Amino acid sequence: MKKEVAEMKSQLPGFRPGLVVLQVGDREDSNLYISMKLKAAAQIGLNAKHIRLPKTATEDEVCKMWTGSVNENPEAHGLIVQLPLDSVHPIDTEKVTNAVTPEKDVDGLSSVNAGRLARGDLQDCFIPCTPNGCMKLIRQTGVSVAGRNAVVIGRSKIVGAPMHDLLLWNHATVTCCHSKTPDLAAHVGGADILVVGAGKAEMVKGDWIKEGAVVIDCGINYIPDSSRPGGKRVVGDVHYPSAKERAKYITPVPGGVGPMTVAMLMENTVKSAQRFLQNYRPGNWSISYKRVKSQKPQPSDAQISHSCPGKPIGQLAKEVGLFPKEVEPYGASRAKVRLDVLNRLNKQPDGKYVVVTGITPTPLGEGHSTVVLGLAQALGAHLNVSAFACVGQPSPPSSFGSRGGAVGGGYSQIIPIEEVCCSKPLGLSITGTYSFLQSYSHLCQHPVHFFKTLNTFTISVDYGFVTSLQKLDIVKSDPSTLTQEEIRRFVQLDINLKTKMVLNVCGLQDRAFLENEIMAVLSLSTSPRDLQHRLAKMVVAASQSGELVTTEDLGVSAVLALLLNNALKPCLMQTLEGTPAFVHIAHDSPSVMADKIALKLVGSQGFVVSDTAHGADVGMERFFNITCRSSGLQPDVVVLVVTVRALKMHGGGPRVMVSGNLELLLKGCSHLKKQVDNAMSNGLPVVVAVNVFSSDTEAELELVCNQARQTGVFDAVKCTNWSHGGAGALALAQSVQKAAEMRRPFHFLYDLQMPVIDKIKKVAQSMYGAKDVEFSPKAKEKLELYIKQGFGSFPVCIAKTHLSLSNDPELKGVPVDFTLPITDVNANVGANFLCLLADMVSFLPSALCCIRQVGRCY
Repeated sequence: MKKEVAEMKSQLPGFRPGLVVLQVGDREDSNLYISMKLKAAAQIGLNAKHIRLPKTATEDEVCKMWTGSVNENPEAHGLIVQLPLDSVHPIDTEKVTNAVTPEKDVDGLSSVNAGRLARGDLQDCFIPCTPNGCMKLIRQTGVSVAGRNAVVIGRSKIVGAPMHDLLLWNHATVTCCHSKTPDLAAHVGGADILVVGAGKAEMVKGDWIKEGAVVIDCGINYIPDSSRPGGKRVVGDVHYPSAKERAKYITPVPGGVGPMTVAMLMENTVKSAQRFLQNYRPGNWSISYKRVKSQKPQPSDAQISHSCPGKPIGQLAKEVGLFPKEVEPYGASRAKVRLDVLNRLNKQPDGKYVVVTGITPTPLGEGHSTVVLGLAQALGAHLNVSAFACVGQPSPPSSFGSRGGAVGGGYSQIIPIEEVCCSKPLGLSITGTYSFLQSYSHLCQHPVHFFKTLNTFTISVDYGFVTSLQKLDIVKSDPSTLTQEEIRRFVQLDINLKTKMVLNVCGLQDRAFLENEIMAVLSLSTSPRDLQHRLAKMVVAASQSGELVTTEDLGVSAVLALLLNNALKPCLMQTLEGTPAFVHIAHDSPSVMADKIALKLVGSQGFVVSDTAHGADVGMERFFNITCRSSGLQPDVVVLVVTVRALKMHGGGPRVMVSGNLELLLKGCSHLKKQVDNAMSNGLPVVVAVNVFSSDTEAELELVCNQARQTGVFDAVKCTNWSHGGAGALALAQSVQKAAEMRRPFHFLYDLQMPVIDKIKKVAQSMYGAKDVEFSPKAKEKLELYIKQGFGSFPVCIAKTHLSLSNDPELKGVPVDFTLPITDVNANVGANFLCLLADMVSFLPSALCCIRQVGRCY
């Protein structure tokens, strides 16, 4: 067992099997037995814990010890109750033993384990330790149990009854004798195997025993013996001196069954830990999927969601290998996942990483989040591969608009639909992220506004103001009496009130920039410590001397990190077919934390399918060159989602075209080729997924697939997962599996040490097809300032429309000979990238976007 424990530790570094012993009272014999168990546990490498309750403990208090944190503790694999329970109150022993979860009942005394043993399910239960030890001793003699006459004396639930069942299911002919059995000696005389657990000193005499029998003595009794220091000695239920003359094999007391009982307790605990390790091994999921039968005509998304209730979120969490303490349920259908799960799985290899992007969409969107969920369902429910979907948290506009908005649709959606979409216009989030975000931005803005009002002597007096002055030895309470020197000393940061952020601190535009950076910081952070570090670096103003003023300078970064720590935890939900999905903060893609946790949970052979917003030129480019630099993760496959209707639009047709036109479609395939080139720019294999709409003809679909294959992609397949669920993405899943085996080297589009202008041009020319980049005077000035301040090595994020490869949303297809105008630049120091605004782009706070969109809906 010591070797088996060492092997488990080598399989999962940091893992250690655990045993918990619960004692009530302070009986001397119980203390002795417990010390033996703890010593044995230490000997083989178990982590044993002894919990002792006082003699005044009640039955409810004892039961609550199990039903509370102990049963659910993933570090405790064996739980035992030391009997008898030494309490001044009456306690039902059976009720206490049944409070132990059967999966950890290593004493085998619960009704569930006893029932399984009585039924003969020996491989599906814990066998009580003493009977199990007796069977080990019997087998060690070499005497075959099958067909032998076996007699068990005693019928206790600890020894006699389970011993009877164990011998019976090992094919012995078993007689159970007890205090009411007449002519006990005659029964004993016919026994080939005799097991005695009557609790009566030397009751069985030697002349009762059959010549050559195997005798197992389970009794522990004290009889007077004046020759011993304590005046007594230990004997069994069998008179050993006379019995050993007739028995072929006999166990001594002490030193026979006792040590075996302890050894079997250790063995059961080790087995429990092995089962636990097997069940919670990353990727080794025992997960239940739901095969959904599609209907025609197809119901609405809401009707489909309501007709397919999901499994309880606690069950899903357990199925994917999460411990109860790592999950924070929010109702029955969603839960936050604690970030310390990464500490437990840190040494485990990652699964395969699939990134889903798309071509430039129509205004209605092309359903690549639906493809994400369909692909994950196909991998999981249909190919029996551990698969996780990661999608961005729906923004308010997409939640209220006509598009799926990151939650899929049809038979490839996250359920329940009313919880993943915003049910209240200003609730904004299934996880409270937007509320946290706004609280954060207000907290950042308030100190800056405070400094501004202080310099104009319009601040109100409060305790904090007076206390701060006292720390500077300024004994005043009226702001109007402060001298300029006293103000300078109080306002240590010496903030320049002409700083744009300060002048417009309550304005929508600057607040939008702040909120956008906070969202990016949350999305890119790799740990709570990284989050706090990034938040501390966020710039909110500048001093009179030009020094940057950060949230850390304002003394609010630690509070801000505390406020946002909960938002960093990804939200666990499920698809219609029961595939796990993380819904989390999106900065063009799900958060780094969501992807990192999912990659550990699926195991080395599993798949994580991660969504990136917009087309390959926008969302995918930022994902590779910003997100992957932050996370250190490297994808294995790119899936590029295309639709017939979008390609017709890029061929010169209207924004939404449903009638067939192969000429327009063929012309629009030039845009497909450009986006394939973009998707292949980082060296990864690309699989094109043609998302099928009911208006598409077979000829159109074949044309698109053929055109895609001619561009050099790994494969191009049709997907009908909107109408058929995972089954409709089965061909895509099989192609993705094959593509993931290629293991092509991943590389970034540009080196961070390149001059900033060159990085910007690299993105604009390679991804958008721009001829050149033009900077406004304001953008030039700010870019030069940021380079001087040391931000020249940041990656670049170009904020442009997602509705065209150019900056003009009306230009479709593959625009050429255009110059990309950059009108403004912002340094997102906390997020670690430079954000460049192309002409015709502006930012608005999330709350305002929501209100406008709700107005349209109503």
